[in-house]
Amino acid sequence: MPEDESLGALVAQASHHISTLVRSEIELAKAELKFDAKRVGVAAGLFGAAAFMGHLCLILASFAIAYALVAAGLATWLAFTIVTVFYLLMAGLLVFVGYRRLKGLTGMKRTRRSLRGLGGPEEAEEELPEAVPSTVSRPAAPAPPPYTGPTAGQVGAHRESVSDAG
Repeated sequence: MPEDESLGALVAQASHHISTLVRSEIELAKAELKFDAKRVGVAAGLFGAAAFMGHLCLILASFAIAYALVAAGLATWLAFTIVTVFYLLMAGLLVFVGYRRLKGLTGMKRTRRSLRGLGGPEEAEEELPEAVPSTVSRPAAPAPPPYTGPTAGQVGAHRESVSDAG
């Protein structure tokens, strides 16, 4: 019966139940990830096939545009050069926009700052990057007073076992 068991046995049982629960949750997460990974893999394959077909269509459309320019009276070499230059300009524009987007990355500064802050508020304030404006003043959080109460071992030493009390 549970009331006859010592505190140590109850803690051991609780520890066993918690570890069993954690292992079960990990196994459930693995199963879910495996199922999701299969679906993501199939979707990635389908997207890849669609991208390949879209690329083929772009090539065929480029030929169609070039031959339409030839039919409009341009020389063949000039029509294909115009289509090529158009694609080079578009590629350059995409590279420029992509570069500008990458230039705006912050490198997870806020995450690094919050992780440093786990050591204490003093460390977080010391290691703030210079790029962050210091116009926002934050009041310093007062340090909690040190704990002066009894420890868990001291509390447990004064208790009677359940079987001795009754």
